[in-house]
Amino acid sequence: MTETFYDEHDPRGISTGELELEDRQNLRRVAGFSTELEDISEAEYRQMQLEKVVLAGVWTQGTLEQAERSMRELAALAETAGAEVLEAVIQRREHPDPSTYLGSGKVEELHQIVKATRADTVICDGELSPGQLRKLEDILKVKVVDRTWLILDIFAQHARSREGKAQVALAQFQYLIPRLRGWGEALSRQAGGAGGGAGGGVGTRGPGETKIETDRRRIRDSMTKLRRELKEMEKSRVTQRAARKRAQVPAVAIAGYTNAGKSSLLNRITGAGVLVQNALFATLDPTIRKTKTPSGREFTIADTVGFVRHLPHQLVEAFRSTLDEVKDADLILHVVDGSDEAPFEQIAAVRTVLNDIDAGGVPELIVINKADIADQEMINQILRREPGAVVVSAATGMGIEELLLAIEADLPQFLEEVRLVIPYSRGDLISRAHELGDVIDIEHLEGGSTVHARVPKYLAVEMQQASV
Repeated sequence: MTETFYDEHDPRGISTGELELEDRQNLRRVAGFSTELEDISEAEYRQMQLEKVVLAGVWTQGTLEQAERSMRELAALAETAGAEVLEAVIQRREHPDPSTYLGSGKVEELHQIVKATRADTVICDGELSPGQLRKLEDILKVKVVDRTWLILDIFAQHARSREGKAQVALAQFQYLIPRLRGWGEALSRQAGGAGGGAGGGVGTRGPGETKIETDRRRIRDSMTKLRRELKEMEKSRVTQRAARKRAQVPAVAIAGYTNAGKSSLLNRITGAGVLVQNALFATLDPTIRKTKTPSGREFTIADTVGFVRHLPHQLVEAFRSTLDEVKDADLILHVVDGSDEAPFEQIAAVRTVLNDIDAGGVPELIVINKADIADQEMINQILRREPGAVVVSAATGMGIEELLLAIEADLPQFLEEVRLVIPYSRGDLISRAHELGDVIDIEHLEGGSTVHARVPKYLAVEMQQASV
Protein backbone atom coordinates (compact mmCIF):
# COMPACT_ATOMS: atom_id res chain seq x y z
CA MET A 1 0.00 0.00 0.00
CA THR A 2 1.32 3.45 -0.89
CA GLU A 3 1.43 5.92 1.98
CA THR A 4 1.37 9.70 1.64
CA PHE A 5 3.41 12.18 3.67
CA TYR A 6 2.38 15.79 4.22
CA ASP A 7 4.63 18.71 5.02
CA GLU A 8 3.08 21.76 6.65
CA HIS A 9 5.08 23.97 4.29
CA ASP A 10 4.05 21.98 1.23
CA PRO A 11 0.36 21.03 1.03
CA ARG A 12 0.99 18.52 -1.75
CA GLY A 13 1.05 14.88 -0.73
CA ILE A 14 4.38 13.12 -1.30
CA SER A 15 3.90 9.44 -2.14
CA THR A 16 6.49 7.13 -0.63
CA GLY A 17 6.70 5.48 -4.03
CA GLU A 18 7.73 8.83 -5.53
CA LEU A 19 10.35 9.75 -2.98
CA GLU A 20 13.75 10.17 -4.52
CA LEU A 21 15.89 7.10 -3.95
CA GLU A 22 18.67 9.16 -2.40
CA ASP A 23 16.23 10.80 0.03
CA ARG A 24 14.69 7.48 1.06
CA GLN A 25 18.01 5.78 1.69
CA ASN A 26 19.84 8.67 3.28
CA LEU A 27 20.75 8.37 6.95
CA ARG A 28 20.05 11.88 8.22
CA ARG A 29 21.96 13.25 11.17
CA VAL A 30 19.70 15.35 13.37
CA ALA A 31 21.34 18.60 14.37
CA GLY A 32 21.72 19.77 17.95
CA PHE A 33 21.54 16.45 19.76
CA SER A 34 24.69 16.55 21.86
CA THR A 35 23.86 16.98 25.55
CA GLU A 36 25.93 17.47 28.67
CA LEU A 37 24.34 16.40 31.91
CA GLU A 38 24.88 17.52 35.48
CA ASP A 39 23.64 16.23 38.83
CA ILE A 40 22.54 12.81 37.58
CA SER A 41 22.06 10.68 40.69
CA GLU A 42 22.51 6.92 40.76
CA ALA A 43 19.20 5.09 40.53
CA GLU A 44 18.16 2.83 43.38
CA TYR A 45 17.18 0.06 40.97
CA ARG A 46 18.48 -0.34 37.42
CA GLN A 47 18.89 -3.32 35.17
CA MET A 48 21.05 -1.50 32.66
CA GLN A 49 23.51 1.37 32.73
CA LEU A 50 23.11 4.09 30.12
CA GLU A 51 26.06 6.40 29.61
CA LYS A 52 26.96 7.75 26.17
CA VAL A 53 24.30 7.03 23.57
CA VAL A 54 23.46 7.45 19.90
CA LEU A 55 19.78 7.64 18.92
CA ALA A 56 18.41 5.98 15.78
CA GLY A 57 14.97 6.31 14.29
CA VAL A 58 13.01 5.25 11.21
CA TRP A 59 10.76 7.92 9.71
CA THR A 60 7.79 6.14 8.11
CA GLN A 61 5.04 8.78 8.03
CA GLY A 62 4.23 12.39 8.81
CA THR A 63 6.54 15.34 8.29
CA LEU A 64 10.27 15.56 8.91
CA GLU A 65 9.47 18.05 11.67
CA GLN A 66 7.31 15.42 13.41
CA ALA A 67 10.06 12.81 13.03
CA GLU A 68 12.65 15.14 14.56
CA ARG A 69 10.22 16.03 17.37
CA SER A 70 9.91 12.33 18.18
CA MET A 71 13.71 12.09 18.32
CA ARG A 72 13.89 15.11 20.65
CA GLU A 73 11.45 13.38 22.96
CA LEU A 74 13.60 10.22 22.80
CA ALA A 75 16.61 12.37 23.73
CA ALA A 76 14.70 13.76 26.73
CA LEU A 77 13.82 10.22 27.79
CA ALA A 78 17.49 9.19 27.47
CA GLU A 79 18.59 12.15 29.59
CA THR A 80 15.96 11.30 32.20
CA ALA A 81 17.49 7.80 32.35
CA GLY A 82 20.92 9.33 32.97
CA ALA A 83 22.46 9.26 29.50
CA GLU A 84 24.47 11.75 27.49
CA VAL A 85 23.19 11.92 23.92
CA LEU A 86 26.01 12.20 21.39
CA GLU A 87 24.25 11.86 18.03
CA ALA A 88 20.81 11.23 16.54
CA VAL A 89 20.14 9.76 13.10
CA ILE A 90 16.94 9.13 11.14
CA GLN A 91 16.41 6.98 8.07
CA ARG A 92 13.38 7.46 5.87
CA ARG A 93 11.74 4.17 4.97
CA GLU A 94 8.23 2.91 4.27
CA HIS A 95 8.65 0.37 7.08
CA PRO A 96 11.41 -0.52 9.57
CA ASP A 97 13.64 -3.31 8.26
CA PRO A 98 12.29 -6.58 9.77
CA SER A 99 15.84 -7.82 10.38
CA THR A 100 17.86 -4.77 11.42
CA TYR A 101 15.30 -1.94 11.98
CA LEU A 102 17.38 0.46 9.88
CA GLY A 103 18.30 -0.82 6.44
CA SER A 104 21.15 -3.32 6.67
CA GLY A 105 23.55 -1.01 4.80
CA LYS A 106 22.61 1.91 7.02
CA VAL A 107 23.32 -0.14 10.14
CA GLU A 108 26.96 -0.32 9.06
CA GLU A 109 27.01 3.48 8.69
CA LEU A 110 25.54 3.67 12.21
CA HIS A 111 28.33 1.36 13.36
CA GLN A 112 30.90 3.85 12.08
CA ILE A 113 29.13 6.70 13.95
CA VAL A 114 29.15 4.61 17.14
CA LYS A 115 32.88 3.96 16.80
CA ALA A 116 33.64 7.60 15.99
CA THR A 117 31.69 8.92 18.99
CA ARG A 118 32.78 6.06 21.30
CA ALA A 119 29.19 5.51 22.31
CA ASP A 120 28.40 2.48 24.42
CA THR A 121 24.65 2.28 23.73
CA VAL A 122 22.31 2.77 20.77
CA ILE A 123 18.66 3.63 21.50
CA CYS A 124 16.10 2.96 18.75
CA ASP A 125 12.92 5.02 18.55
CA GLY A 126 10.54 2.06 18.42
CA GLU A 127 9.97 -1.37 19.92
CA LEU A 128 12.43 -3.90 18.52
CA SER A 129 11.72 -7.57 18.05
CA PRO A 130 14.04 -10.12 19.72
CA GLY A 131 15.60 -10.82 16.31
CA GLN A 132 16.25 -7.14 15.60
CA LEU A 133 17.92 -6.74 18.99
CA ARG A 134 20.23 -9.70 18.38
CA LYS A 135 21.14 -8.64 14.87
CA LEU A 136 21.85 -5.01 15.78
CA GLU A 137 24.03 -5.95 18.75
CA ASP A 138 25.97 -8.41 16.58
CA ILE A 139 26.72 -5.68 14.04
CA LEU A 140 27.13 -2.61 16.27
CA LYS A 141 29.10 -4.38 19.03
CA VAL A 142 27.41 -2.21 21.70
CA LYS A 143 24.30 -2.45 23.82
CA VAL A 144 21.07 -1.81 21.88
CA VAL A 145 17.99 -0.54 23.70
CA ASP A 146 14.58 0.28 22.29
CA ARG A 147 12.14 3.00 23.31
CA THR A 148 10.01 0.57 25.31
CA TRP A 149 12.90 -0.70 27.47
CA LEU A 150 14.13 2.86 27.97
CA ILE A 151 10.74 3.92 29.37
CA LEU A 152 10.65 0.82 31.56
CA ASP A 153 14.10 1.72 32.89
CA ILE A 154 12.95 5.24 33.77
CA PHE A 155 9.93 3.82 35.59
CA ALA A 156 12.24 1.48 37.51
CA GLN A 157 14.33 4.46 38.63
CA HIS A 158 11.34 6.52 39.77
CA ALA A 159 9.20 3.86 41.47
CA ARG A 160 9.18 4.47 45.23
CA SER A 161 6.22 2.64 46.74
CA ARG A 162 6.08 -1.13 47.13
CA GLU A 163 3.19 -1.26 44.65
CA GLY A 164 4.97 0.95 42.13
CA LYS A 165 8.12 -1.17 42.23
CA ALA A 166 6.10 -4.36 41.82
CA GLN A 167 4.20 -2.92 38.85
CA VAL A 168 7.41 -1.86 37.09
CA ALA A 169 9.15 -5.17 37.78
CA LEU A 170 6.20 -7.06 36.32
CA ALA A 171 6.27 -4.89 33.19
CA GLN A 172 10.03 -5.43 32.79
CA PHE A 173 9.66 -9.19 33.12
CA GLN A 174 6.86 -9.21 30.53
CA TYR A 175 9.17 -7.38 28.16
CA LEU A 176 12.20 -9.60 28.87
CA ILE A 177 10.61 -13.04 28.52
CA PRO A 178 10.60 -13.16 24.68
CA ARG A 179 13.94 -11.32 24.44
CA LEU A 180 16.22 -13.37 26.66
CA ARG A 181 18.12 -14.83 23.72
CA GLY A 182 18.99 -11.37 22.51
CA TRP A 183 20.61 -10.11 25.69
CA GLY A 184 24.10 -11.55 25.82
CA GLU A 185 25.85 -14.77 24.99
CA ALA A 186 26.06 -15.72 28.67
CA LEU A 187 22.32 -16.39 28.65
CA SER A 188 22.68 -19.27 26.19
CA ARG A 189 25.28 -21.43 27.95
CA GLN A 190 24.35 -25.07 28.39
CA ALA A 191 24.06 -26.54 31.86
CA GLY A 192 26.63 -29.21 31.11
CA GLY A 193 26.70 -32.93 31.84
CA ALA A 194 24.97 -35.07 34.41
CA GLY A 195 26.73 -33.28 37.23
CA GLY A 196 25.34 -29.93 36.17
CA GLY A 197 28.39 -27.90 35.19
CA ALA A 198 28.68 -24.13 34.80
CA GLY A 199 25.25 -22.57 34.55
CA GLY A 200 23.47 -25.62 35.99
CA GLY A 201 23.31 -27.04 39.49
CA VAL A 202 20.71 -26.62 42.20
CA GLY A 203 17.35 -25.32 41.00
CA THR A 204 17.56 -26.49 37.38
CA ARG A 205 15.43 -29.33 36.03
CA GLY A 206 18.49 -31.43 35.27
CA PRO A 207 21.38 -31.81 32.87
CA GLY A 208 21.01 -30.05 29.55
CA GLU A 209 18.73 -27.23 30.67
CA THR A 210 19.97 -24.02 29.10
CA LYS A 211 20.68 -20.85 31.00
CA ILE A 212 17.89 -19.24 28.98
CA GLU A 213 15.38 -21.86 30.10
CA THR A 214 16.46 -21.42 33.71
CA ASP A 215 16.14 -17.65 33.49
CA ARG A 216 12.79 -17.90 31.74
CA ARG A 217 11.40 -20.24 34.41
CA ARG A 218 12.66 -18.03 37.23
CA ILE A 219 11.19 -14.96 35.59
CA ARG A 220 7.80 -16.66 35.22
CA ASP A 221 7.92 -17.68 38.88
CA SER A 222 8.70 -14.06 39.81
CA MET A 223 5.86 -12.79 37.60
CA THR A 224 3.40 -15.14 39.32
CA LYS A 225 4.54 -13.88 42.71
CA LEU A 226 4.30 -10.22 41.64
CA ARG A 227 0.80 -10.67 40.23
CA ARG A 228 -0.27 -12.26 43.52
CA GLU A 229 1.20 -9.37 45.52
CA LEU A 230 -0.39 -6.75 43.25
CA LYS A 231 -3.75 -8.49 43.59
CA GLU A 232 -3.51 -8.15 47.37
CA MET A 233 -2.53 -4.46 47.11
CA GLU A 234 -5.39 -3.86 44.69
CA LYS A 235 -7.94 -5.02 47.30
CA SER A 236 -7.11 -2.03 49.50
CA ARG A 237 -7.44 0.39 46.57
CA VAL A 238 -10.78 -1.13 45.52
CA THR A 239 -12.07 -0.93 49.10
CA GLN A 240 -11.13 2.76 49.35
CA ARG A 241 -12.78 3.55 45.99
CA ALA A 242 -15.94 1.70 47.05
CA ALA A 243 -16.08 3.67 50.32
CA ARG A 244 -15.83 6.96 48.40
CA LYS A 245 -18.61 5.82 46.06
CA ARG A 246 -20.86 4.86 48.99
CA ALA A 247 -20.25 8.23 50.57
CA GLN A 248 -21.03 9.77 47.16
CA VAL A 249 -17.89 11.88 47.18
CA PRO A 250 -17.13 12.74 43.53
CA ALA A 251 -13.74 11.63 42.21
CA VAL A 252 -11.58 13.74 39.89
CA ALA A 253 -8.45 12.32 38.22
CA ILE A 254 -5.63 14.38 36.73
CA ALA A 255 -4.29 12.86 33.53
CA GLY A 256 -2.03 14.18 30.81
CA TYR A 257 1.23 13.94 28.96
CA THR A 258 4.34 13.47 31.04
CA ASN A 259 5.81 16.76 32.30
CA ALA A 260 2.61 18.70 31.51
CA GLY A 261 2.50 19.98 35.11
CA LYS A 262 -0.02 17.59 36.69
CA SER A 263 1.69 17.41 40.09
CA SER A 264 2.13 21.20 40.16
CA LEU A 265 -1.58 21.58 39.46
CA LEU A 266 -2.47 19.14 42.25
CA ASN A 267 -0.26 21.10 44.66
CA ARG A 268 -1.83 24.39 43.60
CA ILE A 269 -5.39 23.08 44.07
CA THR A 270 -4.88 21.14 47.31
CA GLY A 271 -1.52 22.11 48.81
CA ALA A 272 -0.60 18.42 48.66
CA GLY A 273 3.16 18.96 48.60
CA VAL A 274 3.72 16.31 45.91
CA LEU A 275 7.19 16.08 44.32
CA VAL A 276 7.46 18.48 41.40
CA GLN A 277 10.39 17.85 39.10
CA ASN A 278 11.20 19.02 35.59
CA ALA A 279 11.68 15.48 34.36
CA LEU A 280 9.68 12.91 32.46
CA PHE A 281 7.70 10.46 34.61
CA ALA A 282 8.60 12.17 37.90
CA THR A 283 5.29 10.89 39.34
CA LEU A 284 4.52 7.16 39.31
CA ASP A 285 2.67 6.57 42.57
CA PRO A 286 -0.84 8.09 42.57
CA THR A 287 -1.57 10.76 45.16
CA ILE A 288 -5.20 11.21 46.26
CA ARG A 289 -6.30 14.28 48.21
CA LYS A 290 -9.62 15.75 49.32
CA THR A 291 -10.47 19.35 48.54
CA LYS A 292 -13.52 21.55 48.03
CA THR A 293 -15.13 23.59 45.29
CA PRO A 294 -15.72 27.35 45.84
CA SER A 295 -19.23 26.59 47.20
CA GLY A 296 -17.81 24.08 49.68
CA ARG A 297 -18.58 20.83 47.87
CA GLU A 298 -16.03 18.14 48.74
CA PHE A 299 -14.36 15.94 46.12
CA THR A 300 -11.25 13.78 45.80
CA ILE A 301 -8.56 14.55 43.26
CA ALA A 302 -5.91 12.03 42.15
CA ASP A 303 -2.60 12.67 40.42
CA THR A 304 -1.62 9.82 38.09
CA VAL A 305 1.33 8.66 36.03
CA GLY A 306 2.07 10.72 32.93
CA PHE A 307 1.36 9.36 29.49
CA VAL A 308 3.58 9.46 26.42
CA ARG A 309 3.42 8.49 22.76
CA HIS A 310 3.61 4.72 22.37
CA LEU A 311 3.40 4.08 26.11
CA PRO A 312 4.53 0.44 26.43
CA HIS A 313 1.55 -1.90 26.63
CA GLN A 314 3.40 -3.82 29.37
CA LEU A 315 3.22 -0.70 31.54
CA VAL A 316 -0.45 -0.07 30.79
CA GLU A 317 -1.19 -3.67 31.81
CA ALA A 318 1.00 -3.61 34.93
CA PHE A 319 -0.37 -0.24 36.09
CA ARG A 320 -3.99 -1.15 35.32
CA SER A 321 -5.11 -1.16 38.98
CA THR A 322 -3.50 2.26 39.51
CA LEU A 323 -4.98 3.60 36.29
CA ASP A 324 -8.41 2.51 37.51
CA GLU A 325 -8.34 5.78 39.47
CA VAL A 326 -8.76 7.41 36.05
CA LYS A 327 -11.25 4.90 34.67
CA ASP A 328 -13.48 5.10 37.76
CA ALA A 329 -13.30 8.90 38.08
CA ASP A 330 -16.36 11.11 37.63
CA LEU A 331 -14.25 13.72 35.81
CA ILE A 332 -10.82 13.70 34.15
CA LEU A 333 -8.74 16.88 34.21
CA HIS A 334 -6.74 16.42 31.00
CA VAL A 335 -3.71 18.67 31.55
CA VAL A 336 -2.04 20.00 28.40
CA ASP A 337 1.31 21.80 28.27
CA GLY A 338 0.34 25.04 26.53
CA SER A 339 4.02 25.86 25.95
CA ASP A 340 4.70 22.65 24.00
CA GLU A 341 5.40 22.99 20.30
CA ALA A 342 2.91 20.23 19.39
CA PRO A 343 0.14 20.14 22.02
CA PHE A 344 -2.39 18.48 19.70
CA GLU A 345 -0.09 15.48 19.26
CA GLN A 346 0.09 15.20 23.04
CA ILE A 347 -3.69 15.46 23.40
CA ALA A 348 -4.13 12.68 20.83
CA ALA A 349 -1.54 10.47 22.59
CA VAL A 350 -3.25 10.89 25.98
CA ARG A 351 -6.68 10.12 24.54
CA THR A 352 -5.27 6.97 22.94
CA VAL A 353 -4.11 5.73 26.35
CA LEU A 354 -7.43 6.74 27.97
CA ASN A 355 -9.23 4.59 25.40
CA ASP A 356 -6.78 1.73 26.06
CA ILE A 357 -7.73 1.70 29.77
CA ASP A 358 -11.48 2.02 29.04
CA ALA A 359 -11.60 5.61 30.30
CA GLY A 360 -12.57 7.16 26.97
CA GLY A 361 -16.17 7.64 28.12
CA VAL A 362 -15.33 9.53 31.33
CA PRO A 363 -16.23 13.27 31.15
CA GLU A 364 -13.09 15.26 30.31
CA LEU A 365 -12.09 18.85 31.06
CA ILE A 366 -9.09 20.14 29.10
CA VAL A 367 -6.78 22.25 31.30
CA ILE A 368 -4.21 24.29 29.35
CA ASN A 369 -1.31 24.67 31.78
CA LYS A 370 1.86 26.80 31.73
CA ALA A 371 -0.02 29.81 30.39
CA ASP A 372 2.64 32.07 31.94
CA ILE A 373 5.23 30.85 29.41
CA ALA A 374 2.99 29.70 26.53
CA ASP A 375 2.52 31.50 23.23
CA GLN A 376 -0.91 33.16 23.24
CA GLU A 377 -1.60 32.19 19.64
CA MET A 378 -1.02 28.53 20.49
CA ILE A 379 -3.41 28.83 23.46
CA ASN A 380 -6.00 30.37 21.12
CA GLN A 381 -5.56 27.46 18.70
CA ILE A 382 -6.22 24.95 21.48
CA LEU A 383 -9.27 26.92 22.67
CA ARG A 384 -10.68 26.95 19.15
CA ARG A 385 -10.37 23.17 18.92
CA GLU A 386 -11.30 22.53 22.60
CA PRO A 387 -13.81 25.31 23.34
CA GLY A 388 -14.58 24.15 26.89
CA ALA A 389 -10.93 24.26 27.98
CA VAL A 390 -9.69 26.30 30.96
CA VAL A 391 -6.40 28.22 30.82
CA VAL A 392 -4.25 28.13 33.96
CA SER A 393 -0.73 28.46 35.29
CA ALA A 394 0.01 26.08 38.14
CA ALA A 395 3.24 28.02 38.70
CA THR A 396 1.58 31.41 39.30
CA GLY A 397 -1.96 30.42 40.32
CA MET A 398 -3.52 32.14 37.32
CA GLY A 399 -6.91 30.66 36.37
CA ILE A 400 -7.18 28.29 39.34
CA GLU A 401 -10.42 29.83 40.64
CA GLU A 402 -11.96 29.52 37.17
CA LEU A 403 -10.80 25.90 37.04
CA LEU A 404 -12.44 25.08 40.39
CA LEU A 405 -15.72 26.63 39.17
CA ALA A 406 -15.50 24.55 35.97
CA ILE A 407 -14.86 21.41 38.05
CA GLU A 408 -17.88 22.19 40.23
CA ALA A 409 -20.09 22.61 37.16
CA ASP A 410 -18.96 19.27 35.72
CA LEU A 411 -19.18 17.15 38.90
CA PRO A 412 -22.14 14.74 39.12
CA GLN A 413 -24.88 15.80 41.51
CA PHE A 414 -24.77 12.95 44.04
CA LEU A 415 -25.87 15.02 47.02
CA GLU A 416 -29.37 16.04 48.09
CA GLU A 417 -30.01 19.42 49.71
CA VAL A 418 -31.83 19.44 53.07
CA ARG A 419 -33.03 22.13 55.54
CA LEU A 420 -34.06 20.41 58.77
CA VAL A 421 -34.15 20.77 62.55
CA ILE A 422 -32.23 17.87 64.07
CA PRO A 423 -32.75 17.14 67.81
CA TYR A 424 -29.68 17.36 70.00
CA SER A 425 -30.05 13.66 70.81
CA ARG A 426 -29.15 12.89 67.17
CA GLY A 427 -25.91 14.80 67.03
CA ASP A 428 -24.47 11.76 65.23
CA LEU A 429 -26.46 12.72 62.12
CA ILE A 430 -24.86 16.17 62.06
CA SER A 431 -21.41 14.60 62.48
CA ARG A 432 -22.11 12.31 59.49
CA ALA A 433 -23.37 15.28 57.48
CA HIS A 434 -20.00 16.98 58.07
CA GLU A 435 -18.12 13.80 57.19
CA LEU A 436 -20.08 12.65 54.13
CA GLY A 437 -21.56 15.84 52.69
CA ASP A 438 -21.36 19.62 52.71
CA VAL A 439 -22.81 21.46 55.72
CA ILE A 440 -23.66 24.92 54.37
CA ASP A 441 -25.08 26.43 57.55
CA ILE A 442 -25.99 25.32 61.06
CA GLU A 443 -27.82 27.22 63.82
CA HIS A 444 -28.33 25.89 67.32
CA LEU A 445 -31.83 26.62 68.69
CA GLU A 446 -33.70 25.62 71.82
CA GLY A 447 -35.31 22.52 70.30
CA GLY A 448 -32.39 21.37 68.21
CA SER A 449 -30.00 22.38 65.43
CA THR A 450 -31.26 23.87 62.18
CA VAL A 451 -29.11 22.32 59.48
CA HIS A 452 -28.76 23.40 55.85
CA ALA A 453 -26.65 20.81 54.07
CA ARG A 454 -26.05 18.69 50.96
CA VAL A 455 -25.79 15.03 51.94
CA PRO A 456 -26.03 11.59 50.31
CA LYS A 457 -29.61 10.55 49.63
CA TYR A 458 -29.65 7.74 52.20
CA LEU A 459 -28.46 10.16 54.91
CA ALA A 460 -31.07 12.74 53.84
CA VAL A 461 -33.78 10.11 54.45
CA GLU A 462 -32.39 9.35 57.96
CA MET A 463 -32.25 13.07 58.79
CA GLN A 464 -35.82 13.63 57.62
CA GLN A 465 -37.05 10.75 59.78
CA ALA A 466 -35.26 12.17 62.85
CA SER A 467 -36.18 15.83 62.28
CA VAL A 468 -38.59 17.72 64.55
